[in-house]
Amino acid sequence: MVTIINGDGLLLGRLASIIAHRALAGEEIAIVNAEKAIISGSRSRVLGNYEHKRNRGSTGWGPFFPRRPDHIMKRTIRGMLPYKRPRGVDAMKRIKCYVGVPAGFVGRDMEVIDEAHINRLNNPAYVTLGAVCTFLGAKF
Repeated sequence: MVTIINGDGLLLGRLASIIAHRALAGEEIAIVNAEKAIISGSRSRVLGNYEHKRNRGSTGWGPFFPRRPDHIMKRTIRGMLPYKRPRGVDAMKRIKCYVGVPAGFVGRDMEVIDEAHINRLNNPAYVTLGAVCTFLGAKF
């Protein structure tokens, strides 16, 4: 049974850490509305940080950083897993990220994680993951 989590208005880092922990425990998770997750901080700082991550390295050898919101979310979750070890590889296979809501998940119950909700944000400045990806040049 797949747990469907709605990423609308959830903090990206907190969401990623909770999902990584649950995936290591053996739970299958699908994240929908990945582009509506938020990143706390001022717009200029957040966009500058992600632009630096994207432009680091060379075009031929990497490191490569994604532009699409579902790929950035999965990359963020990957950073919180031992992804080079067998248990981390298995946990990554149990995680799926989607832009919007796929046709197979329409009408099903979606979980919202209260620990990662925007109401817990002390600073009112934030940027959505979709805005960051549009700045990086993604077409989703």
